[in-house]
Amino acid sequence: MAKAVTAAITQEAGLGARQMLGAGLVALALLGGLSAQARAEGTITAAAIATLGDVKYGPGFAHLDYVNPAAPKGGEISEWAPGAFDNFNPYTIEGRAAALSSAPLETMLTGTADTVGEAYCLLCESLEYPDSKDWVIFTLREGITFSDGTPLTVADVLFSYQQMRDKGLSSFRAVVAQQIAGAEVLDDRRIKFTFTAEAPRRDIIQLAGGFPVFSKAQFEAEGIDLAKPTQVALIGSGPYVFDSAKDGRTVVWKRNPDYWGEDLPINIGRNNFDRIRVEYYGDYQAAFEGFKTGSYTFRNETSSIIWARQYDFPALQAGHVVKAELHDGNVASGQAFAINLRREKFSDIRVREALGLMFNFEWSNDSLFYGLYARVNSIWENSELAATGTPGPEEIDLLQPFAADLPEGVLREPVVMAPTSGARQLDRRNMRRAAALLDEAGWEVGEDGMRRNAQGALLSVEFLNDSQSFDRVINPFIENLRALGVDAKMARVDDAQYEARRRTHDFDLITTHFGQDLIPGSGLQQYFGSAAVGDVFNAAGIANPVVDALIRKVEEAKTQAELLPRVHALDRVLRALHFWVPQWYKDKHTVAYYDMYEHPETMPPYALGELDFWWYNAEKAAKLQAEGAF
Repeated sequence: MAKAVTAAITQEAGLGARQMLGAGLVALALLGGLSAQARAEGTITAAAIATLGDVKYGPGFAHLDYVNPAAPKGGEISEWAPGAFDNFNPYTIEGRAAALSSAPLETMLTGTADTVGEAYCLLCESLEYPDSKDWVIFTLREGITFSDGTPLTVADVLFSYQQMRDKGLSSFRAVVAQQIAGAEVLDDRRIKFTFTAEAPRRDIIQLAGGFPVFSKAQFEAEGIDLAKPTQVALIGSGPYVFDSAKDGRTVVWKRNPDYWGEDLPINIGRNNFDRIRVEYYGDYQAAFEGFKTGSYTFRNETSSIIWARQYDFPALQAGHVVKAELHDGNVASGQAFAINLRREKFSDIRVREALGLMFNFEWSNDSLFYGLYARVNSIWENSELAATGTPGPEEIDLLQPFAADLPEGVLREPVVMAPTSGARQLDRRNMRRAAALLDEAGWEVGEDGMRRNAQGALLSVEFLNDSQSFDRVINPFIENLRALGVDAKMARVDDAQYEARRRTHDFDLITTHFGQDLIPGSGLQQYFGSAAVGDVFNAAGIANPVVDALIRKVEEAKTQAELLPRVHALDRVLRALHFWVPQWYKDKHTVAYYDMYEHPETMPPYALGELDFWWYNAEKAAKLQAEGAF
C-alpha cells in the first residue's frame, strides 16, 4: 500500500527526476520501542508484527543494525526535482505537491530498510489483536506532539483515517472500504479498527497502522480539504518540518529540534541533516549542469549516457565529488511503456504484442545506455517472486479454474518474456512476427504503406513524453513502428500538460512503473485491479476478472510457501496480457555527491537512504568550501 500511495515515475534519461525524492524519508522515522508478544484472554499484545514469520528486532535493541548510532547531526543535503510545484498536499491528484510534502507526517506503524513485511510501533506504544485479526487496538504513546507543540491525540488519528477514507485517492478509498469496517476511540489513548468479514487478514493490521496522522486543528483552522491543493504545508509529528519555499522552484525542510521521538531506539542514527533542500529544474540536462556547479549536492543518476560520458567535470576531477555504485536489493521498478487499454485500438492482444516486438532493447542498451542495464521481464524482476519457465503444479491448480478466460498458452507454455532483438535498430525477424500479428488483427497495409482496419481507420500510436532526454529512446522505437506501417509519433509536452494528461488517461503509451513489493498486498488492487481502472496508478487500465481473483489469492496468502506460487501465477497472467512494453533496470544505485556525506559501511538491502541514515561531515564540508567547490 505504501508504494502505491507514494508511487512516482523513475526512468532512464530524465524521468527519474519525477521520483518522490528521498523515498526513504517518507518511510523513515516511524519505528518505536519493542516488546515481546504477550497473550491475554485470547488476544496478542505486541509492539511489532510480521506479515510472514517473526520480527527481526526484539525487546531491548539499541538501534537498527544498519545505522551509525554515533552519526553527527547537522548540515544540509540537497537534491533536485523536475518542473515546479504549486501546493503542499501530496494526497490529491489536483496540482503538483512540493517534493517531500509528506515528510512531516508519521503513522502508527512502519517498516525498516533491512526487513520485509515487518511493522513496528512508532506513534503507538502497542497493538492488541485476536488470532482472527478481526480488529486491532492501537495504544498511543504518551507525550507525542505535533511540530507546533500541540498534543497528538487519538482524535487526530480517527480524523486522519476518516480523511483518507473519504477524500484520499479513489483507488485507496476503494481498498479501505473493502477492508476496514470502521474505527472508534475507546479512551484518551486507545483507538480500535474493526475489519470487514471478507477482508484478507494477512496484512490488514499494517493497513490500519499505515494512515498518516494529520493535525485536526490545522485542517479546521486553515480550511484544508484533503481532496484539494493547499498552499500551507501540513503539520505533522515527524522529525522534519517545513522551512521555506520560493517561486515553486525551491523547497526546504528543516529538522525539528523538539522532535518528540528523537531518542527512540528505532530513530538512533537517523534524521541526521539539519536541512533538506530540493531545487527544481526545467529539464534533466539543466539539472545536471546545476549539480556540476554545486547548486545542489546529491544526485541519483538515472541517465546512462551522462553516467558513462559526462562525469568528467572539474569538481569530480578535483576530488570534490564522489561517484559511486551501491547495491540495490529491491524489486526492480517495473519500468515500462504502459499501453492504454481504455482505447479500443489496443483491445486486441495481438496489437499490443506487435507493439512490444518493435522495441529493440538490446540495440538501445548497447547504443544508448552503454550496456548498463538488464531487461525487465517481470512485475517482480530482481526477486524470487518473478515467474519462470512453465507453471508448476501449484500454479496450475491456481490457474485451472480460469482456463477458459486465460490468455493463450498460460497453462502450458513458458512464461512470457520480453522479446530479444538483434544488433541492428530494426530487427527484421521481430518485424515479420509483428506484421503477421497485425494482419491477423485486421490492420492491413494500404497503398501508402500504412496500416488501417476494415473501417479505414489508421493505426496511430502516440507516445506522451515530457523529457527531452528521453527523446533518444522513443524516436528509434517510433522509426521501427513506422517501418511496420504504424502511424507512430511523439507528443512532447511540458510538465503540467504531462501530469494533466496522465491523470485523465489521455495517452496511448506512457512510461511508468509497475514494480511491486516483496510481500505484495492490497496495493496490487491500485495498480492492476478493476476497481482502480479510473485511477492514476492503474496506468494501463487493466480490468480483468482473472487478475482480480488472483490478486485476492495473493492477499490471502499466510506463509511464504503460499505466497510464492500465487504471485508467480499472477505475474504469469499479467505478462501474458501484453499491456506493457518492458524497459530496463539495474540492481545498483548510481549516485554522485559532494564529498561531505557519509553512509554506513554495510548498507541495508532495501534502501539507499541518503535522506534517512546518511550524515554530514562538517570537516569535509569546510575543506570543500575552502577549496572553492561551491
